[in-house]
Amino acid sequence: MESPEHDQDPVSEGVRLQKLMAAAGVASRRVSENLIAAGRVTVNGVVITELGRRVSETDAVSVDGTPIQLDTTRRYLMLNKPVGVVSSLSDERGRSDLSRFVAKFEERLFNVGRLDAQTSGLLLLTNDGELAHILAHPSFGVMKTYVAKTRGRITPQTVAKLRAGVELDDGPIAVDSARIVGEAGARETIIEVTLHSGRNRIVRRMLEEVGHPVIDLVRRQFGPLHLGNLAPGELRDLTKVELGQLLAIAREAADGVAADPVARPDDPNGKGSHRGR
Repeated sequence: MESPEHDQDPVSEGVRLQKLMAAAGVASRRVSENLIAAGRVTVNGVVITELGRRVSETDAVSVDGTPIQLDTTRRYLMLNKPVGVVSSLSDERGRSDLSRFVAKFEERLFNVGRLDAQTSGLLLLTNDGELAHILAHPSFGVMKTYVAKTRGRITPQTVAKLRAGVELDDGPIAVDSARIVGEAGARETIIEVTLHSGRNRIVRRMLEEVGHPVIDLVRRQFGPLHLGNLAPGELRDLTKVELGQLLAIAREAADGVAADPVARPDDPNGKGSHRGR
């Protein structure tokens, strides 16, 4: 067994890779050593096979191509925000807010983006400011999928119009994809839409524009994250796979892969609101 003196040199020299991997919950230290020896671990994009390699929490480490978070002070939670809760940690008007969901955690958590009070569904809570900035910023175009119950029968022609784009007060906007779920009824239709826009209440406004006001709206997906069967008001830690997918987005953005200096069609000024849908 290695003594503590051999596990860590002065801060400038970092910590043994297998020790940080074990602390991050990737695997036991012995299994982590096997992963390294098998060439399945990269540090800053370079395959590492020597067990003596030292790293810091800021190094980009991946196992089998999936990024891992070495900083154990970071926390990532998925919340199924209920209807009637505003996307704020403290509401000046005294409305129900997110504070009751984060109160039991020691970390100072905040929400990534927003959902309006009448929209339920997937909301990410974290204390990772850098990742939150990337995921919420409109220039990175993180996809979101919503399921809406609307008034009236939505026809295939209307779905095609949503895909082609509609004109709103703040400019044109088109969904990335849309499909009717089940059979459209005479009075109500359930439609799934996916888009990357972060404009205020954009799904509601688009459906209102084509003559089908929203009765109920749920965000089912945010980037690679899926709401699954998480009940309204419940929250859970992200899995290692889910976190790895988010970290991959962040690393691509940091490398300039995801960033697009050209304004998107839904955001003619290169700017966007992070307010709720």
